[in-house]
Amino acid sequence: MLAYLQLVRLPTVFTAMADIFLGFVLTHVFLIGPDGWNHPAKFFGLLASSCCLYLAGMVFNDVFDRAQDAKERPTRPIPSGRVSLRSAVILGTVLMIAGLISAAFVTWISLQVAGLLVVAILAYDAVLKRTILGPVAMGTCRSLNLLLGASDQTQWIPPGLLDGLQILIAAGLGIYIVGVTVFARTEAHISSRRQLGLAQFLFSLGIVVLGIQIAKETTWSWPLSGDGPTALAMLGVVGFTLNRRAVAALIDPSPANVQLTVKSLLLSYVILDATMVFWRLNSMAGPYPAAHALATAALVIPALLLSRLIPMT
Repeated sequence: MLAYLQLVRLPTVFTAMADIFLGFVLTHVFLIGPDGWNHPAKFFGLLASSCCLYLAGMVFNDVFDRAQDAKERPTRPIPSGRVSLRSAVILGTVLMIAGLISAAFVTWISLQVAGLLVVAILAYDAVLKRTILGPVAMGTCRSLNLLLGASDQTQWIPPGLLDGLQILIAAGLGIYIVGVTVFARTEAHISSRRQLGLAQFLFSLGIVVLGIQIAKETTWSWPLSGDGPTALAMLGVVGFTLNRRAVAALIDPSPANVQLTVKSLLLSYVILDATMVFWRLNSMAGPYPAAHALATAALVIPALLLSRLIPMT
């Protein structure tokens, strides 16, 4: 069982779940309302779809990387023989089918977005990962995962266009993940400082894009009040902490240091989602914005606990 949990890199699936929390509140004013859960079947259907597709992507990542892992990471489940190639392919296929079926039970649009996400995942794992487009493909997967969470209502797609708010937030988080992917690109070796510097710029740019979206809808009058300044301050704390961690990796770009930074970047992704949940619900006068944000941020806890047993990178 441990070998299979390592194969799917279980701790990281909670970062994908955070996307669904945020995506859902972009098309619903709340998850938890005065009368309890609203639209639970839709929410959990999208959550199940995201988790299945994310875990499938992790499996196929190792399937296509098995030759490289045999040289660089011989203890991984497939090259070590703890999980057979056939079993891994079956598991990944079943998870992808389950993800598509879960999305189909929500709406036809959800199935379409899930289908695009499957294409993006397989394109990254099989073809694009080792090319210059690899990080962009991974960022696209994350953006689509957020849009999957927002996909249960048909009005989110006006004729020929996507909703601007959702696209901008998806773009910001996608750019952030592009930076994380660039940062982790050579984590098994001594990384290039130029590469790490570019990655630091990219993930910081992603945070700035999120901040711009918040600032655009904030009323700037003294004294400052409301959700905008609070959310921007939260983004600032996350950005400062991550950049300080990244600078340490730039000074010493050893595998251990880079991998620790990548872990921090992945876990902080959940906090970025939680911050945007807090801002969105406050700006829409939704109920219990702090409770929603804390529920999203709490996804860090199982990820942290499981990462002690199962590496995230």
